[in-house]
Amino acid sequence: MRGRYPQFVYWLAMPFFAPVPPEADRFYSQAGMAERNFSLDWYPVGTGPYMLAENNPNARMVLARNPSFRGEPYPSEGEPGDAQAGLLADAGRTAPFIDTIVFTREKESIPYWNKFLQGYYDQSGISNDNFDSAVRMGMEGEAALSPQMASRGIRLKTSVATSVYYLSFNWLDPVVGGQGDAAQQERARKLRQAISIAIDNEEFISIFANGRGVPGQGPIPPGIFGYRGGEDGYNPVGYEQASGAWRRKSIAQAKKLMAEAGYPDGRDARSGAPLVLYLDTTGGGPGGKARLDWYRKQLQKIDVQLEFRTSDWNRFQEKIRKGNSQMFFLGWNADYPDPENFMFLLYGPQGAVKDGGENKANYANPEFDRLFEQMKNMQNGPERQQIIDRMVALLRRDAPWVWAYYPKDYSLYHAWLSNVKPNQMARNGLKFYRLDPALREAQRAEWNRPVVWPLLLLLALLVLGTLPAYRSWRARELARA
Repeated sequence: MRGRYPQFVYWLAMPFFAPVPPEADRFYSQAGMAERNFSLDWYPVGTGPYMLAENNPNARMVLARNPSFRGEPYPSEGEPGDAQAGLLADAGRTAPFIDTIVFTREKESIPYWNKFLQGYYDQSGISNDNFDSAVRMGMEGEAALSPQMASRGIRLKTSVATSVYYLSFNWLDPVVGGQGDAAQQERARKLRQAISIAIDNEEFISIFANGRGVPGQGPIPPGIFGYRGGEDGYNPVGYEQASGAWRRKSIAQAKKLMAEAGYPDGRDARSGAPLVLYLDTTGGGPGGKARLDWYRKQLQKIDVQLEFRTSDWNRFQEKIRKGNSQMFFLGWNADYPDPENFMFLLYGPQGAVKDGGENKANYANPEFDRLFEQMKNMQNGPERQQIIDRMVALLRRDAPWVWAYYPKDYSLYHAWLSNVKPNQMARNGLKFYRLDPALREAQRAEWNRPVVWPLLLLLALLVLGTLPAYRSWRARELARA
């Protein structure tokens, strides 16, 4: 490295920086090892708390306690409320606490869910199909366990992912992009803002994500420095205050922006032609058509016709790289917990078409780029926060993305598993898990008692069914010639 790069401390904590013994590297580098599928990828060697004792990704993978592990003390400090939740009960004790961890691949969601309810899996996510049976949403939108789950001692943990989903505009497109003279740029800006108002992301989260999401207000998700929550976090381009609360702006306001952009009633004021926009998508997955139809209806509210251009993933990526798109969906998961890792997605020199970078929208704003250069290597603090606020304000005004939502993760845990706390960045929590196998066996036995009455009933019906035949046979045997 040359110069300052504070984010390097995060790189040191990422999997590809894990220490590997040099003798392991030499061993796997011997001639003939790769041909026989002996590699560090398949038989990893490291210094962590567990060893990969069984590696069959199509069936199961087993982690066994590493007898050479140095040991690591359980944390003695936490966030407010951790002590009350029992998360610091093992403070100072040497981890890991579990000898063997088994990961089993289930190809179907129904048997996976049933096995969790029977106690054969210790923790589980929640699919859309099972959400209503597992979770009840309160009047204020808060999530709670259903009575069935609570009666079994199952616990629910939720956390907002350090991820963002968005609908991107191609900045190089002559209709929705930011090219051309000042008048054209202003027209396109107002068009993008109108679309941002029309797409009701709160409704999308409710319908397609079972409420598991936070409406997006900018590029930085909760949990990352620079994110503004509460009253200070709303996007004034898409939201307004009314009666002391923030709400999405009305469709009438979106239509006003459409008229100012030169598209009154969804038609070009100069030619009279209807405005038709094109959304590139891979179109796959369950519920894909329903989601696309929903987006079409959102734009119909402002009299915009939306057409879909479906292709496979490789072709879709090629369109993005070459700029042959107008609108498209993408998302981003944090590599490390720093705002630079999200802001660079809209940094001009990272443009996908010109530079082959991660700025898939090809967004270019000299003022934003200047602020990014100033912000990217700063330490977190009030000065950095002020610069981020200015950058977010520019992005909200220019609207290169429709800020869709930040996903919310829901996880279920049985009562016998403790020391569990969701962490969206760290992947090293297994060593702190504690298990009560006696309680697990007792609960399994209680929940899976054999039900014998159906078998007895079936046996009784078989006996009753054979009685007439037996009587008929007996009568023939006793009859005289």
